[in-house]
Amino acid sequence: MSIEKARAYLKLFGRDSDIIETEASSATVELAAAALGVESARIAKTLSFMTKDGVILIVTAGDRKIDNHKYKEIFGCKAKMLSAEEALQYTGHAVGGVCPFGVPENVRVYTDVSLQRFQTVFPACGSGNSAIELTCDDLFRLSNSQAWIDICKAQQH
Repeated sequence: MSIEKARAYLKLFGRDSDIIETEASSATVELAAAALGVESARIAKTLSFMTKDGVILIVTAGDRKIDNHKYKEIFGCKAKMLSAEEALQYTGHAVGGVCPFGVPENVRVYTDVSLQRFQTVFPACGSGNSAIELTCDDLFRLSNSQAWIDICKAQQH
């Protein structure tokens, strides 16, 4: 089970006991925000893509969308999200619980600057009803992120 992969990984950093498991589903940004009682922007959603160099994960604020032009500038190819089957196959996590914890070593993680406006954010932990509250620095470190990137569309008002 994918939450066990995330739990085992976070245990290496002494953070496994910080995982929050909710009764309600947290499989979408909106459901996670409701289950955790926070604004949806603070949900750190993890999106999975296939690039010419392999699978990448991009962790971004729950209220942001990937900007295709910025994506192509940064990664040199069109954004191609993984299917649900591919996400499970390549990341070890099912859609709704995809997270940057306990993923295969060849999967690179990037963190979007949209998260930096918050003191803490809530990424999933491998299941459709789990999360962990982390500072942005802890998220970056624990996810073994390659870089902070600016890949999202500007906030719509």
